[in-house]
Amino acid sequence: MSLIRKIFGNKSSDSKKVDNQIHSILPTDDASIPLDERFAINFKINGGKFLYCESMDEVYTNFKAIQAENNWSNELAFTIETNLATQFKQLNNFKSTKQPAKSTYLFSTCEYLISNEGAILISSNQIAESRLSDIPLNYIIFAKTSQIIETIDDAMTSINLNNKRDSKKIPTNITSLKYCKAKADESNFLNYGSSSKNLYLLLLEDL
Repeated sequence: MSLIRKIFGNKSSDSKKVDNQIHSILPTDDASIPLDERFAINFKINGGKFLYCESMDEVYTNFKAIQAENNWSNELAFTIETNLATQFKQLNNFKSTKQPAKSTYLFSTCEYLISNEGAILISSNQIAESRLSDIPLNYIIFAKTSQIIETIDDAMTSINLNNKRDSKKIPTNITSLKYCKAKADESNFLNYGSSSKNLYLLLLEDL
């Protein structure tokens, strides 16, 4: 993970140079690149804002920095995950609601991080049955390195296996967050509904 921290962990005056390096590193499906590094590269190419954290203290610090950067300190986050809301309640400026219409941004965990697409897979566990169109296009996702997986097919297989004993626990409303910036080909029907998002990922090292 040292390479990820070096390239993606923090903003710097050389960020434009780094972005150019990212685009020249690899075809984004290059399997010779380690899974975690490939996810980070593809996520960054998609326009996501990546913050690598080695401890929960770093997670909290970066979360507060995101709030400050976007003037969200007094805004409500859409969060249905009670444990997550409780964990971050210690931060003075964290306020949440279970009603997306009253929120400024989504704050949630995720199911998996998809390496070959640089996408984030979320489900009813994070957004209930809300449609993405009902949620503000601002997202802060809290995930762990152990959640990085190769493909969406691998993620779906894992979800089914994890709930093999009780199929009723298989989440619904599964969708991916991928396009984090305007695309030159947004008129292409394949990108219909993939609006530009303001997406931050707080990635905690747990391996």
